[in-house]
Amino acid sequence: MSYVSTKARIGKNVFFEGEYRVYGATELGDECFIGHSVVLGHPVRANLLEGVRHLDKRNLDSISEGCRIGSQCIIRSGSVVYERAKLSDKVETGHSVLIREDVEIGEGSRIGTRSILDGGVMVGKKVNIQSGVYLPPGSVVWDGVFIGPFVIVTNDLYPPSPKVLGVRINEGATIGAGSILIAGVSIGRGAVVGAGSIVTKDIPENGFALGTPAKIVGTRETYEAKKEKYLKG
Repeated sequence: MSYVSTKARIGKNVFFEGEYRVYGATELGDECFIGHSVVLGHPVRANLLEGVRHLDKRNLDSISEGCRIGSQCIIRSGSVVYERAKLSDKVETGHSVLIREDVEIGEGSRIGTRSILDGGVMVGKKVNIQSGVYLPPGSVVWDGVFIGPFVIVTNDLYPPSPKVLGVRINEGATIGAGSILIAGVSIGRGAVVGAGSIVTKDIPENGFALGTPAKIVGTRETYEAKKEKYLKG
């Protein structure tokens, strides 16, 4: 059975598919698509633990602050958006995406199937995150970044520890499939990280790095030249 909180504000021409849940004071903009089994405004763990005795069997309104979804967004089936998350206009998710509390996603960004933005993550505008990507708390991804499938970002040098070091991926950078970014590193503006690399040190602006550990092998211009040659056959 579907449920929409009486506290929620739903825009015009929103299409809901199948069953869904909208909790708390969620704001949903105009012309959105909300897929089957989507949950908007899921309460954080602390609120669940504190409020479980008072939960109604049908909804979690009493302990959810709701989330904010902009206009013309597509939230595909199985995705869960926690309370306090903020998605700007024209954000799009794949299937079964998890977006935790205090995540902010800029206009026109896309989050691939089964990716996890695990709380306190900042994503800029027109970012392309492919399937299976993990971004932990403290991650910052600026405008126009491309992150290939199954990239893993970390935030703890000596897990488990209480010291979190976020990774910063600057404007226009490209991160190849299957790469691992170690806690605290910064990927420079326009830089490229080759597929399968393990990045343990900062990559400078427009640098081209690859390997395990990743080392600088050229510049963005080097990478683009190789790409152009490949495309021409």
